[in-house]
Amino acid sequence: MIDVKAIREDFPVYQNQPNMIYLDSAASALKVKSAIHQVDNYYQTLGVNVHRGAYDLAYETTMLFEGAREKVAQFIHAIPEEIVFTRGATSALNMVAHAYMNILSEGDEIITSELEHHSSVLPWMMVAKHTKAKLIYVPLTKEGRITEEGFLSVLTKKTKVVALTHVSNVMGYLTPIKAIAKHAHKVNAVVVLDGAQSVPHMRVDVKDLDIDYLAFSGHKMFGPSGVGVLYGKKHLLDQLEPFEYGGEMVDQVTKDSATWKEAPMRLEAGTPVISGAIGLAAAMDYITQLGFENIHAHTHQMHQYTLKKLKQLEGITIYNPTAENPVICFNVDGVHPHDIATMLDQHKVSVRAGHHCAQLVSQFLGVTSTLRASFHIYNDMHDADTFIESVKEARDFFLGF
Repeated sequence: MIDVKAIREDFPVYQNQPNMIYLDSAASALKVKSAIHQVDNYYQTLGVNVHRGAYDLAYETTMLFEGAREKVAQFIHAIPEEIVFTRGATSALNMVAHAYMNILSEGDEIITSELEHHSSVLPWMMVAKHTKAKLIYVPLTKEGRITEEGFLSVLTKKTKVVALTHVSNVMGYLTPIKAIAKHAHKVNAVVVLDGAQSVPHMRVDVKDLDIDYLAFSGHKMFGPSGVGVLYGKKHLLDQLEPFEYGGEMVDQVTKDSATWKEAPMRLEAGTPVISGAIGLAAAMDYITQLGFENIHAHTHQMHQYTLKKLKQLEGITIYNPTAENPVICFNVDGVHPHDIATMLDQHKVSVRAGHHCAQLVSQFLGVTSTLRASFHIYNDMHDADTFIESVKEARDFFLGF
């Protein structure tokens, strides 16, 4: 079981903000001490580049960096050659989409959904415009879920790419991606999965899911910001046209031509995110030590406890009461979400207000924006109770006019 008091000792921000009630981990998780230490250690004791130098510091740094790649690979059940370090999930998703500018053609179909984060749908929207491919949306259920049946209703022999979220950052719904990937591969389509919300909360096995690409970020899993991961099947990564050109990714250069190294190097031009990768590996160690079973048990308990109390308040609309991820998307009837969020902040309660970089979800719900409370291992029942009381007080204040 999770001991929240002990957990908070691992997150230095609580030393500076002891009364903070942080309910915005779906946007960015707090940073664990071990990851911060590894980043600091790189800058204070190493600070050099990887792969290039024939001296001890360079060798040690390269071992740490490539060791981080191995750790990430183990974390998602891949091989190191299938792991590309990027500056975030957005960068990773754009990297794949950019390559398909030269692969797709007019008449091809790209399947996506209204649940997507902008970084998952916008790159493919641009690809569709550039190539004259067609962007197809999976019909959602009334609840707002992607289902296997809904996916099959739009899958055709023209489908070339399936770009979907694994877990919605707004609704917290889990996509049945294993079944979807199986159907997609029957028509030789590739599956690009946005795992930014799933990888920090559940064991993701890329081989079991049989997806072709996966993107996720370090900052949502207690690690540094500015680092992300693109997983891709090795033979596919070796075929991708690089997103950037420069040092280290090149094999041979002449005055009028060049060839690229095999993956992952061909997709990591220039100096990579060294400190970020090392810090991310430390964060993954922390998650592994805690265990996903314990993380899920704690966040599920927090989620259900808060959900039950929120349902008891009048004048509250909850949009995702059956979410798998510990996320509550809601509004106070008749009050703008930003006004509620501002009042909650007076109680040191931090929630997200807006469209959450997923405007299609708001449009599906028929609202301009929503409030989102999300939970993680450092939250406790006091956080939940204070959140509920703050929402109640804010509701009463605004409805009193």
